[in-house]
Amino acid sequence: MDLFDVIEWVAHSRAEHLELAVLADDPASPIPNLASDPGYVDRVRAAAESAGVDLSNLAMHAEFWAPGGADVGAAVARVEAYVDLAERLGITRLRHDVVAHGALPGDDTPLFEAAIEPIVAGSKQVARYAATKGVATSVENHGFFVQSADRIRRIVHAVDEPNFLTTLDVGNFVCVDEDPAVVVPQNLPYAMVIHLKDFYVRDVDPGEGWFRSRGGRYLRGAIVGNGDLDLGSVARSITEAGYEGYASIEFEGAEDCLLGIERGLANAARLLAAA
Repeated sequence: MDLFDVIEWVAHSRAEHLELAVLADDPASPIPNLASDPGYVDRVRAAAESAGVDLSNLAMHAEFWAPGGADVGAAVARVEAYVDLAERLGITRLRHDVVAHGALPGDDTPLFEAAIEPIVAGSKQVARYAATKGVATSVENHGFFVQSADRIRRIVHAVDEPNFLTTLDVGNFVCVDEDPAVVVPQNLPYAMVIHLKDFYVRDVDPGEGWFRSRGGRYLRGAIVGNGDLDLGSVARSITEAGYEGYASIEFEGAEDCLLGIERGLANAARLLAAA
């Protein structure tokens, strides 16, 4: 499937919108990026509009801090260029990372205290630029270093821009051994987009195909509603908070991706309807 096939698939499914996640600045990539031909970008927007599929969020990597140093100015300029790309695509939400993914050894609290100033400075500059384009920006709870609920809130509060929020992935908290039923409600007031995700969680090594949480538990992606997370409680929190924005299925399981998405959509609808 190319991106136009995906848009058509979404249009004929029970889904209503589609997020785009940039993996590289590569002219051959199917996902619009800074190296894409402008004509291709325009065709993607036109195809989505014609199919009645909202392009809800553009996600991309950025690095405002690194243990060995980072070029914040260059990183900010790149993210701002992606804000322009989002505007061209008709997308009003952009998620950007703030650090590279990967756990750091030991207690990384001192490193986070050192990192938060450039993270906040870069995010604030981008948010202010994005506001001139009518785009909201966000940081996601993933990548270990900024994955915990309290670190996300600290960044959002420190940036203190009305259009800077969080892409709230309800499942990612288990990667840092937090209970989504407890911490999702804490971060819901700051959600720009919600990602619905599920995991299988084990305390004993189940074999190949699993990765480990920060605390050493074994995790594997599951179809939304099939895993071990209490998504019923999460769904109730979303409903009780009055959230009316976009919710996306993010599927990382071992099953066929279309099967995982179809069943995940059905389960998400069922969970939210029952909440």
